[in-house]
Amino acid sequence: MLNQRQRFLVLAVSAVIGIWVLAWAGQWYLGHIKMTAEKVRTYLDSVDFAHLTGAARAKALKELEDKLNSLSYEERQKLRSEHIIGDWFAQMTEEEKEQFIAATMPTGIKQMLTSFEQLPDDKRKRMIDDALKNLRQQNQRIANGTDTSAPATNGPPISPELEAKIRTIGLNSFYSQSSAETKAELAPVLEELQRNMESGRMLRRQ
Repeated sequence: MLNQRQRFLVLAVSAVIGIWVLAWAGQWYLGHIKMTAEKVRTYLDSVDFAHLTGAARAKALKELEDKLNSLSYEERQKLRSEHIIGDWFAQMTEEEKEQFIAATMPTGIKQMLTSFEQLPDDKRKRMIDDALKNLRQQNQRIANGTDTSAPATNGPPISPELEAKIRTIGLNSFYSQSSAETKAELAPVLEELQRNMESGRMLRRQ
């Protein structure tokens, strides 16, 4: 027969074990449902998109869009560095490309572009410089990471020709007139600019 002190110790130990088990189960569950670049890569490899038609093709594309929208910013950048979505994108019709870009572009991008164009010229130039610099550094970190299967490089986030156009024409005007392919190439730059503007980090700089 346990005395009162022993019963208290047993209950305390049981409570600690119960909390530990619940925490472990929670971490396992979150890790299991969390979308990652690796899971998207596995999905892309498992579907022969080029040979799909009709409802099956639309369903596969919608599933890819949902997976991409579930990725964190860091996982999206990692996936982009591997350039594996390009195979699917090249096989899409122009209508599918436009739909895909609209569905996977983060919300608030158009508002960001409008706000960005209202900034002084020197601040817009500095923000683009910083965004491209940050993306190059992110690519370098991915390339130096433990995932040796990812063919990441520290090359330019966008082509020199595209960079020149957004500087001379203006980001908002150029984006609104661009093809789906160009919008896809601009996507990482737009996301980085949006993150910086939302945080206020670049706007506070003088």
